[in-house]
Amino acid sequence: MLKKLFLFVLALSIVFLVGALMAKPKQKVVNPEACFICHPEVKELWEEGKHKKFLNCVQCHGELEAHSNNPFEIKPATNLDAANCGKCHENQFETFFKVNPKKPARVEKSQLTERSPNPLWDKLMMGHGFTKEHNVPRSHAYMLIDHLVVDRAYGGRFQPKEGWKYSVAKPPIKAWDVLEDKYPETKEHKSFIPESAAAANPTCLKCKTNDSILKWKYLGEKDKGAKWDRSSNVVEYAKDLQNVVGCIHCHDPHATKPRVVRDAMIQALTRKESDTLWHNDQKKTGIKVVDFRDFRKIALLDKYDAKLQCGQCHVEYNCNPGVNPKTGEKVNFSDTRTNHFPLKDVFGIYEHYNQLEFRDFKHTLTGGLLFKAQHPETEVFWNSKHDKAGVNCNDCHMPKVKSKSGKVFTSHWQTSPKNYIKETCLKCHAEWTQEEAMYTIDSIKNHIKGKMRKAEFWLGQLIDKIVEAKKAGIDDSVIKEAQEQHQKAHILWEWWTAENSDGFHNPEQARESLTRSVEESKKGIEILTKAISNKE
Repeated sequence: MLKKLFLFVLALSIVFLVGALMAKPKQKVVNPEACFICHPEVKELWEEGKHKKFLNCVQCHGELEAHSNNPFEIKPATNLDAANCGKCHENQFETFFKVNPKKPARVEKSQLTERSPNPLWDKLMMGHGFTKEHNVPRSHAYMLIDHLVVDRAYGGRFQPKEGWKYSVAKPPIKAWDVLEDKYPETKEHKSFIPESAAAANPTCLKCKTNDSILKWKYLGEKDKGAKWDRSSNVVEYAKDLQNVVGCIHCHDPHATKPRVVRDAMIQALTRKESDTLWHNDQKKTGIKVVDFRDFRKIALLDKYDAKLQCGQCHVEYNCNPGVNPKTGEKVNFSDTRTNHFPLKDVFGIYEHYNQLEFRDFKHTLTGGLLFKAQHPETEVFWNSKHDKAGVNCNDCHMPKVKSKSGKVFTSHWQTSPKNYIKETCLKCHAEWTQEEAMYTIDSIKNHIKGKMRKAEFWLGQLIDKIVEAKKAGIDDSVIKEAQEQHQKAHILWEWWTAENSDGFHNPEQARESLTRSVEESKKGIEILTKAISNKE
């Protein structure tokens, strides 16, 4: 009996000893008040937030002792990896990095089944880098690496280390764990492989990652405290990045409130002109702009509003150098017009960019200056039937779902409502079956795709007619008039190739825009046909 008791005590002692040896030392904490002496704006946010009860500065910041000893030379390290938030918000973290296997990597939009079938896309966009490779967006989990490898961005210099294996690398992925620079000997931003383009720039990376949020001054202006700015070498900048856009893009970690951090969005919301869709919305969500020492800004929202939060990236923005259509002068990255959100619908874009005196590129065949849209889902959805009914982006793309344990949470798998029919469409359209909901979605999208094909045909006819008129020696003033018709028709069409719902977000607006595009193209053709006839 004593022998058994002795062995039991010995075993128990060993268990406790091993446990003590394996136990992690308790994390050292700091007194937040010491940090707040120099960071009063953070204190104000921290006092309002839920994190105050559970977290300490050290959960997100490192090298605090070195920073406190030399605050002007040594900045504290900040953990920007979404996995840090995922320690507590496990369900949100896991769903954010979920991948849709039905959306393969690098699917060209110019394929016959996509928005802009060849050969029209290359003809209509001739002269722009998007003719080199223009892909359908994949999961948010791959947004950074998909950008780095695309042929139009870095001229083919960044390639996967193990070929196409990168396409199924399990998220979250560190970009440079799967990619490599094939031409490290040069910092020059140029094309390295045939039919590629070096069209990337630092500003366009602001929607791919948060890694530079503390190294970038508001609007990308130059500053001694900013490692990167609008005119930085984009190759070196890209190699400084690892993580995709994460939690802090929409959630303030100090105040634990909804926010926006994209500088051009904040600039649009605070423009003196007060002419954006947000300004004209009687139900708009209020904002409070916080300025961190005249270096960067955030805007806290009165409530969660996905139109603003998703609209930080799913929006038309100018992030490129271009041309002033009035003077013909180049607009370079020293100009804030290369980091700009119009935040207007498709019918206001022509006048907006005329007033801004900006065009994106010159069409190779016509010589006219044209606009290039990005992805204006926000502007398209604004004032749609769903928007007016009180539906928000998250209702369709981030619905409430149950975890494996039965807990209800907001899914962060930002995907098509087709993958959430019960939790999205049928919540409001209870009279439908899942099949009827899918049928309706597909019907709307196919109808709009048909209108896009019509607009593309007539744009192609207008381009041909401009080329014909130039060869015929038609007066420059008439050619210029036709080129402006081309710009009008082009905007009304190309907006919908960039918008990622095939018009579903606002089918009425899509139809009106695309049919107007046809009319503007026909007007241009008529102007030139008459001029050619008179010359003969």
